[in-house]
Parts: sequence; C-alpha cells; structure tokens
Amino acid sequence: MTDTIRIYFDAFNRGDVAGMLACLSDDVHHHVNEGQVRIGKDAFRAFCEHMSRCYRETLTDVVLFEAEGGTRAAAEYIVNGTYLETDEGLPEARGQTYRLPAGSFFSLQDGRITRVVTYYNLADWVKQVSA
Repeated sequence: MTDTIRIYFDAFNRGDVAGMLACLSDDVHHHVNEGQVRIGKDAFRAFCEHMSRCYRETLTDVVLFEAEGGTRAAAEYIVNGTYLETDEGLPEARGQTYRLPAGSFFSLQDGRITRVVTYYNLADWVKQVSA
C-alpha cells in the first residue's frame, strides 16, 4: 500500500490534484491540522484549490511507514513552502518561505486512501512567516 502513498505524494509535489484524487476513495475523510474533517473528494478538491492559491509547497525527505496488513500507513517529511496569498486568520502573505517538519497518517482499503490526517506545528509556521 505504500505504493499508493508514494503516488499520492508524487502527485502533490507536481501540483497534480487530479493525481492525488485518483489515490482517494470517494468517501475519503480528510483531517487537516487545526481544521475540520472534510469528507469526500469534492471537499478534498476544494481544499487543494484553496491551498494552491495561498501556498506553493513541495515535500522532501519523505519517509514512509506501513503497518502490517497494509491497511494503515504513515509518512514523515519536510514541507518546503512559499506563502503566496493571505489565508484568513493567518499573518499577511508577502512571499515568505518556510521549512516545516510534518507528518501524515493514512487508512487504506482496496488500494485507495480512505483517511488522511496531517499534522505540523502551526506556531512554528506562524513564527517563520512572521519574521
């Protein structure tokens, strides 16, 4: 199942939302850091469109972990980003760059991702873009 996760992250790094969506189940549960759970591909697509407008990000140093049985996986990585457009409730965007350790947890079924949970240190991100 880590092949699905690898394909998902490769699509992320290309900015290929359709490629990411192809890895997801129709009823995917997307748990974002400091946010509400979004359910379904349409909600995931809307989130990605918002993120693409406000941020340009690539992931490096990706390390994947797979639980026995292949139904759960995790990833640790570094987010390398540029803050493009001010996101509501966050500091003003001025093209600031940031580098942030993060992690994601996944549930998988029938070769598709059914749950994505992402964590990072928001206070660290705010400190970096406010400097």
